[in-house]
Amino acid sequence: MSDSIIAAVLCAALLHAGWNTLIKAHGGAVATILVAVGAGLLCALALPFVAAPAPASWPYIGASALAQVMYYFLLIATYRSGDLSHAYPLMRGCAPLVVALVGALAGERLSATQWLAVALICGGVLAMFKGGSGGARRTTLLALGTACVIALYTLVDGAGVRRSGAAAGYTMWIFLLAAVGVLALGWRRHGRELLPFARRNPGVTLGVALGGGLMTAGSYGTALWAMTAAPVAAVAALRETSILFATLIAALLLRERVGPARITGAVLIAAGAAAMRLT
Repeated sequence: MSDSIIAAVLCAALLHAGWNTLIKAHGGAVATILVAVGAGLLCALALPFVAAPAPASWPYIGASALAQVMYYFLLIATYRSGDLSHAYPLMRGCAPLVVALVGALAGERLSATQWLAVALICGGVLAMFKGGSGGARRTTLLALGTACVIALYTLVDGAGVRRSGAAAGYTMWIFLLAAVGVLALGWRRHGRELLPFARRNPGVTLGVALGGGLMTAGSYGTALWAMTAAPVAAVAALRETSILFATLIAALLLRERVGPARITGAVLIAAGAAAMRLT
């Protein structure tokens, strides 16, 4: 990869860690809804300028959007339960492990490098468990559940985007439909929090919605562009640096207590996820 592509992918990783930091720092449920809606609005504005996905991909778009709605609400529960530096590495790093294990169950053979990646990720998960309280263990379980949902929509999108003939349009429709689902369900469950928050903090509301929406859409869009100009596996592996960015941000900006076990776990999971992507 060229230096410019490496810089772009690192920027995408930082953006992904950034919008998760926004959610953690600004009220959990409300911030998550705002980020999802912000991303959906931005994609709705961009849809007229991109090619429409093929009809064969629409069932996958619908399934992926439903999985994304599940993802956002699991994100709320996970970040309410525990720290960003604990949850984020587990969510992001264990998703490729789940995808690989599903493939193995379907008859695919894992290479020696993939088995090494499995061992690294499992070691990182065990490090996260080490010395944790009951609350920390609950966060771990919620994060692992979220990783399973990430793996689910990854598998769906892997099949759907190939049928779409228009990767950008496919992705934007998912963001838009997921935003509608998050807003509808979020209004029902968290409407009493959302309106008072918006009235008290109009600037923060707009900033989280637009800033978070730009970060999540920009992160995915930048990675998608990089994959057209460099090997997909290399881009995906480099993007796992978001795990390290999130851990660093949590320690420096959110003032979370990031001890040796958590640092070790984040490094092992990031290395394992990167190795899994490269195979």
